[in-house]
Amino acid sequence: MLRLTQAERRAWRENGFFVRESIFGANELAELRRAAEQVVAQALAAVGRGCESYQVDGNRYCEAGGSTIQFEHQPGSETIRVIEPFHHLDPRFDALIDDARLSGPMRDLIGDERIALFTDKLNLKRPREGSRFLWHQDSPYWAHFCAHLDQLPNVMISLDDAGLHNGCFRVIRGSHRRGLLPGRQGEGLLGPLFTDPRSFDESDQVPAVVPAGSAVFFSPHTVHGSEPNHSDSLRRAIVLTYQPGGHRMFKVDAKREVSGA
Repeated sequence: MLRLTQAERRAWRENGFFVRESIFGANELAELRRAAEQVVAQALAAVGRGCESYQVDGNRYCEAGGSTIQFEHQPGSETIRVIEPFHHLDPRFDALIDDARLSGPMRDLIGDERIALFTDKLNLKRPREGSRFLWHQDSPYWAHFCAHLDQLPNVMISLDDAGLHNGCFRVIRGSHRRGLLPGRQGEGLLGPLFTDPRSFDESDQVPAVVPAGSAVFFSPHTVHGSEPNHSDSLRRAIVLTYQPGGHRMFKVDAKREVSGA
């Protein structure tokens, strides 16, 4: 099943997300996990060689190896939280972009057979240290970059079992239907990029409690976030964002067209 079912189309329209469980097998997951840790090691090595380092609202970032690297929030932490983009750091992740289990549904969500990569992130929630992601939409981050905000669907691939114990991904059901929502004004430089909690009903949240290898497809307008990882379990995830073909990537002055159909 590569293209969308009627139930998935309805869920996308009404809820702004749908889940496909366990679409990647154990051997594939093992390979992706190895690749993820190798990418992290590459990123740390690049930081060690020297990088453009800066802080935003007290959080540390580095530009190294063609990626933006974000560290955990604790002062002095050397634990990486996010790497964006990262697909260029390992051929296994570059190949994942073309995987029909992801690109097939994306062609239906975008409404075009020709699609391309917009951006990609490796999210890392290390045991006992992985911090929360405040409620936010992705579209405000991209609103000043492209004119096709409604055609930037995301898919999150969970590399580990995700549950309430390790800070699983959460979405606000139906929040995508209102487009761009107000940000948190007066809360630092990044505040406006986080969604004002008065603009949605937090009781509509749905935790994505899913086994490793599952994929959550969600709209760029869907409010989402996660809680800290207070457990001893890893929670690593890949997020790929697609767009219509012919457009350049978000942080890279190049195009990455998706092969196949």
